[in-house]
Order: sequence, then C-alpha cells, then structure tokens
Amino acid sequence: MTGSTVLVLVDHHDGTLRGPALELLTAARGLGEVHVAWLGDGLDGALGLLGEHGAAVVHQVRLDGPEARLAPGVAQILEQVAGAVGATTVLLSSTFENKEVAARLALATGAGLVVDAAGVERGVDGRVVTVQQAFAATWTLRGEVTVEKAVVALKPNAVPVVPAPTPTTPQVQVHDVAVPADLLGVRVVGRTERAGSDRPELGEAQIVVTGGRGTDGDFSVVEDLADALGGAVGATRVATDEGWISHDAQIGQTGVTISPKLYIGAGVSGAVHHRGGMQSSGTIVAVNSDPEAPIFEIADFGVVGDLFTVLPQAAAEIRRLRAADA
Repeated sequence: MTGSTVLVLVDHHDGTLRGPALELLTAARGLGEVHVAWLGDGLDGALGLLGEHGAAVVHQVRLDGPEARLAPGVAQILEQVAGAVGATTVLLSSTFENKEVAARLALATGAGLVVDAAGVERGVDGRVVTVQQAFAATWTLRGEVTVEKAVVALKPNAVPVVPAPTPTTPQVQVHDVAVPADLLGVRVVGRTERAGSDRPELGEAQIVVTGGRGTDGDFSVVEDLADALGGAVGATRVATDEGWISHDAQIGQTGVTISPKLYIGAGVSGAVHHRGGMQSSGTIVAVNSDPEAPIFEIADFGVVGDLFTVLPQAAAEIRRLRAADA
C-alpha cells in the first residue's frame, strides 16, 4: 500500500537493541515507510544500525516516570505517536509485556490484533496479512486484518534479519508524552535489577537447551551444552516447581513461549503444558531414555539414551569442531 506508515516499537536495554528489533525492521520494510518508536534515552549509539535496516524516522519519547514503561503506559505512548504520524500498522515483538501493550493499543485504536505471528505482509488489496503456525508448525494459518489499522506482534526468530538495500539516515523527532500515573492505576515503588547472565534471553534465543524431570535436579550438563552452543537454558514446569531452577526458565502455557531455531529437550517428557510453549521451534531434538516419551511425536531428531551420557558427548564434540574451525 503506497504511502503507508509502519510504526515499530524497538525494545532496547540502555541503548542496546534487543535481538528481535532488527527482525521487526526487516518485516516492516515490506509494509510501508518505517518509523521507529524509541522509548527513553540511549538512542545515539543505535541510530546508525536503525538506518542500516531501513528506519526513515525515529520517534524518541522522553519518559515521564517509571510508570510510563509499564504496558498501559507504553500503549498510551504508541497510540499518541501512531496517531501523530498517521501510522496504520504497528509492529512489536511478541513478548509477554508487548502482547498486553498490543491488546491495549488495538482496543484503543479500533485496530485488528494479531499476536504470535510468524510473518506479516501486504495482501493484494493492501490489507495486512499475517502468518501463524500451529501444532509444531505442521499447520500454517494465513489471516487478513479486515479493518484499516493493524497491531501485529511478531515472534522472535520468525523473520531473518536482512539489512536494507539502501541504508538511511533516520530523522529524529523527540516527543514528550504525558502518561498520568493515576490513569494507569499503578505506581512503581521500587525496582530490583535481575542478575546478569552471558546467555541470551530465553524468549529471544535462537538456541534453547531445556531440562526436565529426567535431570533429577542436576542441570549441569544442560547448562554446559547450552554454553557450548551459545544458547539459553529452559526448563519444564516440574523442574521449576521442584526448585531445581528459577521459574524464569519455565517454558510452557504458564511460562515463557519460545520459538528458537533449535530446541533441545533433555529428560523432557513432552507434556501438553510444555509443548504449548515450544512446539513452534524450528528444529526439535529430544533426548530421553524413555522411547515412549510423547516429545518424540513432535521431534525432528530423537536420541533414546541417558542425557548424562549424551549431552556431555555432544558438548565436547561441538567444542572440538569449533576449535578446529578457529
């Protein structure tokens, strides 16, 4: 649709772009002129990278208090910026927080809402068309937003990052958007920073190694293989309920939903709860001593064996191959 403006919410941590940010820009270029919503400070160091991936205009929003970073506040900010620039499509990364933002924004603007999309494009009549996958990616659903405006939350790792054919020098427009705390119904009274890790964020990681009941509480081989692959560590609900690992690592219907390019489940049975959070992974590898484990039904590759034997061998071979290539 000629002349369409697409507003992309770029998530960042103190100016460092989160993994899916450039994926969103790559997808947005196929929908119209790309505008970026940047919340807070730290833009200077990222402006060049945004231009390399096609951002025409960056709307930097100065935040008025910590409440503005909560989902109701971000939704209000996007509503005002999208209205000011005439954006008919808003793209976000499909995280827990952003799904709430997307729902609030769609309700406020009368837009069609799609979350957990695996692709987005323009249909023949100019409307937004999305792609979603279900049942371990054995089914692909294409849906068209039938109203003028659309809010789409894309899954991380759904779109390969491709730089723009012609890099841009984005214009920067600064906005002061007031988000009254009393309208949000919540007040931030304190923040505690989570301990840092060299591993990627679970919800954004391209590789995830997951441990389940079969680890019997020993996640050392799961963590070692994840480190060898440069991936994140996940867990089943049983593992987190037993206190073997933090609940932050839980994958499933009541945990984190992931869509990595490679998922390795070690000692994971494949219960429905867990499958609901990982079945759209690109390639699924299962390691389990029980050949009847349900996870083998959706696995692309399966290893029937003791994870404490299989995983260390795999990690050692990966490190050997990488050392040989270095």
